[in-house]
Amino acid sequence: MQFAFSDLLGDGLLLVDGENWKAQRQILSHIFHADAFRYLVKSATMKELDSRLIPLFALAAINKTTLDLQDIFHRLTFDILCQVGFGHDPEYLLPSLPDTQLIDSFETAIRISMTRFIYPSFLWRSKKLLNIGSEKNLKCAVKVLQEYVKKRIADLMMREGGSGGFLDRFVKYSNGLVHNDNDDYNKFVIDTGINLILAGDDTVFSALTWLFWFISSHPEVEKEIVKEIEETNGDLNAMVYTHASICESMRLYPPVHMEAKQATEDDVLPDGTKVKKGTSIIVHILAMGRSSELWGSDCQDFRTERWLVKVPNTGNWKFIAKDPFTYPVFQAGPRTCLGKEIAFMQIKLVVACVLKRFRLVPADGFTPIFNSSLTSKMKTGFPVQILERRH
Repeated sequence: MQFAFSDLLGDGLLLVDGENWKAQRQILSHIFHADAFRYLVKSATMKELDSRLIPLFALAAINKTTLDLQDIFHRLTFDILCQVGFGHDPEYLLPSLPDTQLIDSFETAIRISMTRFIYPSFLWRSKKLLNIGSEKNLKCAVKVLQEYVKKRIADLMMREGGSGGFLDRFVKYSNGLVHNDNDDYNKFVIDTGINLILAGDDTVFSALTWLFWFISSHPEVEKEIVKEIEETNGDLNAMVYTHASICESMRLYPPVHMEAKQATEDDVLPDGTKVKKGTSIIVHILAMGRSSELWGSDCQDFRTERWLVKVPNTGNWKFIAKDPFTYPVFQAGPRTCLGKEIAFMQIKLVVACVLKRFRLVPADGFTPIFNSSLTSKMKTGFPVQILERRH
């Protein structure tokens, strides 16, 4: 993981270990668990939904336009991420659906970094040394992202009072974490900003895309979710069935479908397998979600109710969480995802706002093809028609 993504993610939280990881984790935990920051995320999400996504869907419904839902959700989450992360709005979800230079650069950097797992290291290292081919393209893509975050840092320094966003808070809490010259610190902040894009954008739009596929192909699930939206009147904590549906969708298509680890010392796995210190281990989260040993004989089926039980006295649903080591979609232990609760909040907001008013119908004959990138995507997008919901 480190050798493949070092040029893109640098010294950000997703790649580092040891004391550096502990220090960053402490700062980021303080940010993500702050009520004011969570309120900022919720407000930015609601604003983006009300002012852009819902009007876009309404126009598509009138004009009977087919939209690529995967692209739309990517624009949505990227706009929100940049607003709460960097105090800047790229406006990618405007009605004109403008070019997405930053998204394209990020996807290019991810795709080329992933190829480093496939090709012999001497090949891509030689191309990097000579600055040719895919490695040259990677360098250009990363530079676009770095320059963007660098400009956001410069804007932040000129702004009085700060924005209250992620970058603002991170700079405030991280001074002194890097004890070298100013260039080292600026690179550290830039690396953190790029890590935030991967953690807070790519994963959320992936989760949204697959969730809406399952909802659109399971009318009984859609009916139950719409009923819950009406009954809870926007109370996200009360959206138990929706929460279970999100978990079930991510069981089958986890946003990050594989995770690389390395043994820090000799160990023995529960089945007796001996693991030497330094051994790389790949946790195949997607395969775990489809294991009959873990999830039963219907493990391939989308079934929201596997996460729920009925409360006898009231007949209401009660959510039953799974062991995070059985369901490691948000990892487990010390590296559990800090943005888990924020991600659930954002996804529920999108579901509630969209399904309250619209039905999303996949194009005739469409079947998604899983694209094995760093995050779970649909290979050819997700074409849908938008229909006004009739009550």
